[in-house]
Amino acid sequence: MMVSTNILGDVVEHLVGDEAEVVTLMKPNADPHSFEISAQEGARLRSADLVVSNGLGLEEGLQQHLDAAAAENVPTFVAGDVIDVLDYQEGDAEGSPDPHFWTDPARMIAVVDALEPILGDLDGMDPATTSTRAAEYRGQLHSLDEEMTAAFAAVPDERRALVTNHHVFGYLADRFDFEVVGAVIPGGTTLAAPSASDLSDLVDAVDSTGVRTIFAESSSPDRLVQALASEADIRVNVVQLFTESLSGPDGGAPDYLTMMRVNTERIATGLSP
Repeated sequence: MMVSTNILGDVVEHLVGDEAEVVTLMKPNADPHSFEISAQEGARLRSADLVVSNGLGLEEGLQQHLDAAAAENVPTFVAGDVIDVLDYQEGDAEGSPDPHFWTDPARMIAVVDALEPILGDLDGMDPATTSTRAAEYRGQLHSLDEEMTAAFAAVPDERRALVTNHHVFGYLADRFDFEVVGAVIPGGTTLAAPSASDLSDLVDAVDSTGVRTIFAESSSPDRLVQALASEADIRVNVVQLFTESLSGPDGGAPDYLTMMRVNTERIATGLSP
C-alpha cells in the first residue's frame, strides 16, 4: 500500500506492522503542499492495493497522481473524509477546509478507527492482529491527548495565543482552547506569499495581544518569522515546531507521537510566564 504524507505513513505502519509493505511517498522534512513524485512512483500509485492520503487540499503537488489512481479504481482512503473538518477562520483561505487535522490527536483517533477495518480486509492482513495493533496505538493516542491537555492547562488564559508561518494550528487551537492570532503567510498553504499589509496586520496583532513567542515550522524557512520579530520592534522569541512533516531518525521528530510531544513541550514552555 502507498501513503502520501509521512505523518499518515507513520500511523499506517503502526497499524500494519510487518504484514504488508507500506511505501510513504513524502520524504522526511518535506513540505506536503509542494512535494512531487517521480513517474515511476506515480505508476506504482496506480497499481497499489490501497492508497492512503490526507485530502482536504493538502497534497497540492501530488493531487494529479491521486486523482489518476482513483480514476483507475485503485482503493483509496482519504483521512479528511472521516474526521470532523474545520474551516479556516481567517486569511486568504477563510471558509475553505483546513487539512491540518493531525494537530488534534482526537481526530487522529478517528482516522485509526476508520482505517482499522479497511486494513484488516486487505489480502494478507489478519483482521484480529490489525485490531490488536489499532487498539494499542489508539491507547497511545489517548495518552498523548491527556498529556497535551495537562501541559496546556498550565498556560495562562492571556497567553493562549498562537502565531506561526501559516495557518496550521486551527485544530489544536479548537481542541485545547487556544486563539490563533495570525500567520505570517495568510493562506492555508505554504505556497502563498505574504504582502506588506499582511506583515503589518500581524505586527498589530502581536502588539495588541502581547505575544512574546511565535512559532516557525520545521518544513519551511523561518526568515519571514524572523523578519516579523524585527519589524514588531519588540522582543519576540522564535521557536521551531514540527508541524507538517516528520524528521529523519535523528532530527527530533521521527514519528507522530514524538513530534506532538516535542511540539507540546515547546508551545507550553514558549507561552508560559
